[in-house]
Amino acid sequence: MRSTLMMLIGVVLLSGCGESEPKVEGRWYTQTQVDSGQKLFLANCAECHGAAAQGTANWNTPKADGTYPPPPLNGRAHAWHHPLKGLQRSVQLGGVPMGGTMPGFADKLSDADTDAVISYFQSKWPALTYQAWLDRGGLN
Repeated sequence: MRSTLMMLIGVVLLSGCGESEPKVEGRWYTQTQVDSGQKLFLANCAECHGAAAQGTANWNTPKADGTYPPPPLNGRAHAWHHPLKGLQRSVQLGGVPMGGTMPGFADKLSDADTDAVISYFQSKWPALTYQAWLDRGGLN
């Protein structure tokens, strides 16, 4: 009985070893990251960038003070021009250091949370946009 129990415990422990969740096809992230990122995005980013990362109306027209409204992050604006490290930095530090108005989220989001948020809005990018991002060195 004891040997059977020990064998069952070993099977359970070993069954997950060496396995990891597969990446979303052709992307750097997993579906779990996207799902987690959606929740984090809705809680931290959607107020400005929209629930589907669609940005605001007239996002590319400066306001009276010269600042721009929050852009889409769904692949329709310039976010795909920035490598992953730049996107991570933008989420963590915000846009203020570069003359923008977006606050940083380093005090609210861990590195893993930041990656999840990015995976969520990148999941909205069409395949051609994502490929263009890769071709520009997005993962470098």
